[in-house]
Amino acid sequence: MLVSDPPEPDDELHHPDKFEGSYGRGNIFTARGISNLGFMVLLTGGLVMLFSGWPIYSHYTRPYIAHDNSGGLEDTDAVGFNSNANSSSGSSSAFPGAMQAKGKMPLPQPIDPKTPDSAKTKKSFRDGQDWELVFSDEFDTDNRSFYPGDDPYWTAADLHYWGTNDLEWYDPQMPTTRDGYLRLSIKETDPINNHNMSFMSGMIQSWNKFCFTGGLIEVSVQLPGTSNKPGLWPAVWAMGNLGRAGYGASLDGMWPYTYDHCDVGTLPNQTYPGTTTPLAAVTNGDPSTNNVLSYLPGQRLSACTCPGEPHPGPTLSNGSYVGRAAPEIDIFEALNNAGFGQVSQSAQWAPFNAEYKWLNTSDNLHITDQSVTKLNDYIGGSTQQTSSGLSTTNQDCYELSKGCFSTYGFEYKPGYKEDEAYISWMVNDTMVWGLEAAGLEADPQTEIHARPVPFEPMYVIMNLGLSKNFVWNLDLTTLTFPATMLVDWVRVYQPAGSADISCDPKRAPTKDYIDAHMEAYTNPNLTIWSTNGEPGAAYMQPQPKNSLKEGC
Repeated sequence: MLVSDPPEPDDELHHPDKFEGSYGRGNIFTARGISNLGFMVLLTGGLVMLFSGWPIYSHYTRPYIAHDNSGGLEDTDAVGFNSNANSSSGSSSAFPGAMQAKGKMPLPQPIDPKTPDSAKTKKSFRDGQDWELVFSDEFDTDNRSFYPGDDPYWTAADLHYWGTNDLEWYDPQMPTTRDGYLRLSIKETDPINNHNMSFMSGMIQSWNKFCFTGGLIEVSVQLPGTSNKPGLWPAVWAMGNLGRAGYGASLDGMWPYTYDHCDVGTLPNQTYPGTTTPLAAVTNGDPSTNNVLSYLPGQRLSACTCPGEPHPGPTLSNGSYVGRAAPEIDIFEALNNAGFGQVSQSAQWAPFNAEYKWLNTSDNLHITDQSVTKLNDYIGGSTQQTSSGLSTTNQDCYELSKGCFSTYGFEYKPGYKEDEAYISWMVNDTMVWGLEAAGLEADPQTEIHARPVPFEPMYVIMNLGLSKNFVWNLDLTTLTFPATMLVDWVRVYQPAGSADISCDPKRAPTKDYIDAHMEAYTNPNLTIWSTNGEPGAAYMQPQPKNSLKEGC
């Protein structure tokens, strides 16, 4: 700071009497002068290194994260990540993002330094090959904030999950870390201070920050409440990056499709325009919709999309688009059945088989222990087809029991039957059930082609919900609040030398499309992607033209 007070007579730095009326020039080449000059050189060099050299060094030795209002990341330098140069997808391992950043902060390595060496490799449950750890989060740092922009990998939701008629509001203050665990809690609260809802809970998601394509994901979890009281809905799951969980407009016509053919499977209700055919699409479907098989609006970004229409690509050599969507694979959803704790481990599909029945032959369905795991009786409805296995949990690994932890996960290979694609689910380091892509082959009754095990980049969601959609006989008086799900760690493994942890791989790009439609991904009040809805609820964007529906 500059000061204007005159020097005091005894101020040795000024000596006003000695130099009065002159400039006071003297010889600086004294021992003290040389010492001062040397100090100034060192100080200047240090400042240059701090404010110029260090950022340059960091740029070339560490990747960077860029924050924006979406909670996404800018697509930046991938130096320091496990390169996927050998990946057949050819994707970059940098984390993509949604908007230009106003500033950057160093992005931590995708492998948490607190992960023990013993967890750096894992054998595939499929073929026993050694796979490498490509991402981990041990949640060992206390008091992490997951408000948008605060964390490099996770963003907390701030919304009502209306799609499943949840009873809670997801608030960013609810997810936190303490004592080495991620804590997702749900509590009763005054509706006046909670968007007119009586429960407040937590959800975090890695949307547009961390994604993976293929591999094995595992989580170590202590489930909330008790094993014998139904009601709470804890879940850890994965979804394609082109749909953001809780943001209805982004999911409209995207979830739960996984499809890359131009046929009736891309159309609304899985029927040809102006007809009630194929017959299997209007009979033996969902009883609540007069037996109509599908009430989905059609695949928005299908292989039938006309050239030049909004589409994330890629484009094939014949000018047609690759079909894109937002599929879902669940690590687990915990539930109670006849007084025992279970987990549903599932995948959701669209378009649908006739009567929602996939080809679960002995060649396509694997259950390790019938006394522990069985197929779920629920196989789908008018908005989703599901393949689900129900496994009994360790009844001690609940918050109000002995408080131990169990591991849950799935391993998968994207693709079709000819790719030997599959999904396998694990509980406590044991494969409990799995399916082959051959079970998703073409269905002549509904006239659809094969659906692939998802090749979309998948992000991770962890949440603790409460809904009568999930527990129809929900009795809140039997539950104890607050309740908390603890997550000890999340780890992702992929084949050695083939890391594929981008949200924007060349094979399945997402960034440009998300950038162009950011409002649909950041405004949870938008419920549909349409120009026909009411402003404030509809995104007010036209559906891309489908060559089978409107022609091109």
